[in-house]
Amino acid sequence: MSHAALIIATPQGLYCPSGDFHIDPMGRVPRALVTHGHSDHAARGMGAYLCTHQALPVIRHRLGRINAEGVAYGERRQIGEVTVSFHPAGHVPGSAQIRIEHRGEVWVNSGDYKTAPDALCEPFEPVRCHTFLTECTFGLPIFHWQPEAEVLAQMAHWWQANAAKSCASVLLAYSFGKAQRLMAGLAGLGAICTHPVVEDVTAILRAQGYPLPPTTVLQGAPPKGALVIATPNAMATDWALGLGPHEVASASGWMALAARRKGTTAAFTLSDHADWLGLNAAIAATGASQVLTMHGYTQPFSQWLRAKGLQSSVIA
Repeated sequence: MSHAALIIATPQGLYCPSGDFHIDPMGRVPRALVTHGHSDHAARGMGAYLCTHQALPVIRHRLGRINAEGVAYGERRQIGEVTVSFHPAGHVPGSAQIRIEHRGEVWVNSGDYKTAPDALCEPFEPVRCHTFLTECTFGLPIFHWQPEAEVLAQMAHWWQANAAKSCASVLLAYSFGKAQRLMAGLAGLGAICTHPVVEDVTAILRAQGYPLPPTTVLQGAPPKGALVIATPNAMATDWALGLGPHEVASASGWMALAARRKGTTAAFTLSDHADWLGLNAAIAATGASQVLTMHGYTQPFSQWLRAKGLQSSVIA
């Protein structure tokens, strides 16, 4: 089986010549297949968008009036000379890997992915292929995640300790995905308030049927001992002036690095990306003989894969 270039790198982003479409392009193109709604994957200005049904509401919210269509996970579409389908990536609600088949050869673009399940998003589904394009945001052996239940227990203890001294607990997280994963994991422990940006996305996901607890959008002082979920940028705005006594923590995979913890009194390492073991397990599950790396520690991870006997190089 020859490995024809089903996906190539272009200035606009990854391109499939046989299907005449781009995947997660940042430059303007006629047709974009989008893995999920984060801004580094879903950008304005495309002629047409294709994504999962579950991803579409958030993408519309973020991009405004667009020509977009949703498809079901696993649904096959013929585009040009290739057959494409979207498969769960486990990253955030609606996130997908994109499978491309052409004359019996299969390539899969991972998008962003997480192999460990959580209570909110569709679990990662390995897809067999000849060539796998893998993200490697955390593609170094130093990145090794604790089980989610352990990290959530640490957060709950921090929240309860702050409440005992009449301080609000402000937990900083991405407004889409991480914020909702946190509120789902900490539901039932007390009042949960949200920054308006977080609440906007939460309301969209709640309307889609994702299991999210009641939250209150915060304008002013939070209830005594409440948990407040906000974006990092929110703390530099006037909104933060009304918080009253509070403690601030961040929840991110980057909290594994001490240098990333500035400005917080606590740090919780919880990522929506696969860690080192997760990346390696996902790649093995695909059965791919060629692995192209993107988004992260691309060079060292590709070198590691070559040392394991795989064909590997950096694509983006």
